[in-house]
Amino acid sequence: MRYDRYKLLKVKIDRGVAFVSIDNPPMNLLNMALIGEFSSLARKVARDENVRVIVFQSADPDFFLAHFDVEGLVILPDEPPPKPTQLTGMHPVCEAYRTMSKISIAKLEGVCRGGGSEFVLGLDMRFGAIGKCILGQPEINVGIIPGGGGTIRLPRLMGRSRAIEAVVGGGDFPAELAERYGYINRALPPDELTPFVEELAYQIASFPTKTIEIAKKSVLAGVELPLKEALLEESYLFGV
Repeated sequence: MRYDRYKLLKVKIDRGVAFVSIDNPPMNLLNMALIGEFSSLARKVARDENVRVIVFQSADPDFFLAHFDVEGLVILPDEPPPKPTQLTGMHPVCEAYRTMSKISIAKLEGVCRGGGSEFVLGLDMRFGAIGKCILGQPEINVGIIPGGGGTIRLPRLMGRSRAIEAVVGGGDFPAELAERYGYINRALPPDELTPFVEELAYQIASFPTKTIEIAKKSVLAGVELPLKEALLEESYLFGV
């Protein structure tokens, strides 16, 4: 498959790993064009038998994804719309990566706030560089709440109380604090981050595609299903 037609994403495939560099200056703002490319990429890699792991990184040393482009907020209606009956906006994109059979990883070496934070929360794993990685959901500072899944995904990672702190506090979470709270998997020294993520990605990609798929499916069942149903699903998948 060809991955050279994206304008904001630079994709390199190597040994079963798709390395995706986000390049949307200035500051890697999360706008509709970038969301569109994330969506297109999800559809493409889901069908690509040569890709088993996706690593997202940034072409900007200071920003992974700054936040959602605030100019897009002007399209919000004056009156609240009816409660939606299907997912729209960022939600289908994040769910595509969360539920696909591939493993997705964020390598965080800069600021990742707001919609950027919500995007990486939809990925399978997050690793951050100490002294460089900063995450946060600052939406409350402008009178809104996270609208791309932040209030839903954070409590599932860090628990109710810490998630409320993150959402209504609106503050930053440096890598070490983010690791302690469960926001990211690990905080690593900057010079160790890339070698660690690459070694992990290549190791995962070396395993059978089917095994990766059913392992992720079983873990998702453990999060989504009641305990007995999840254990039955694991028993079934063990024999697939």
